[in-house]
Amino acid sequence: MPKNIQIRRLSRSLDRHQKIAIAGVAALGAAALAFSAVPSSADTTTDAAAVPTAKVEYSNKPIKDVKASVTDQLAGQHLKAEAIAKKAAAKKKAAAEKKAAAEAAAKKAAARKAAAKKKAAAAAAARKAEAARKAKAAASRSAKRPTVKKAAPKVYTNNLNGWINHALDIMHKKGIPGSYNGLYRNIMRESSGNPNAINGWDINAINGIPSKGLLQVIPPTFNAYHVNGTSWNIYDPVANITAAANYAADKYGSIDNVNSAY
Repeated sequence: MPKNIQIRRLSRSLDRHQKIAIAGVAALGAAALAFSAVPSSADTTTDAAAVPTAKVEYSNKPIKDVKASVTDQLAGQHLKAEAIAKKAAAKKKAAAEKKAAAEAAAKKAAARKAAAKKKAAAAAAARKAEAARKAKAAASRSAKRPTVKKAAPKVYTNNLNGWINHALDIMHKKGIPGSYNGLYRNIMRESSGNPNAINGWDINAINGIPSKGLLQVIPPTFNAYHVNGTSWNIYDPVANITAAANYAADKYGSIDNVNSAY
């Protein structure tokens, strides 16, 4: 009885690894005994009574080599599993990064294409608007600038009526006062409408500078009051009328105020 109690106490004091190691040793010992009990001849049968019971010795000393081997194997397997997991994670991460980069590049290319398309559309719209603006401006200019026909030069008849009207147009442009009636009345008194009339009997004729033309103007007066744009010929009807009217405006205010020799 005391011996069995000692064995049970020893068994309770052993830890898990020691128990596993002892069990393994016991199994190996039993197997060795079994092999040694089998005869070499094939006809021989095993006699259970002839095999002595092997005595198993127990020890409370730890079996360091067995424990270290199992621990090393477990640690190696754990490290190998961790390495495989890390490699798989790294591969997965690299694949995800590659996919993300490809998606980013595709988005960037699509954005560039959209921007280029938008820019081209804006440029086309600007060109179209500019063309429309120019067309509108051209139409507006055409509407604002109607074709103006050049006025044909005014034609005057070569008679007393035509001479007076021609002289009046020039007088109005030059700011020389006078009317048709005033001119006609003085012409008829001075020359009876003859542009080549010469006074050979008055004081001017006596002094050697006779009066000439429709309004009987002496050469010095004609030269002094000649109107630019008319002939320098004192017998020219229009030149004679405008010079005489210019002189009368200076001396009397207007040819209309002249009712006798002047």
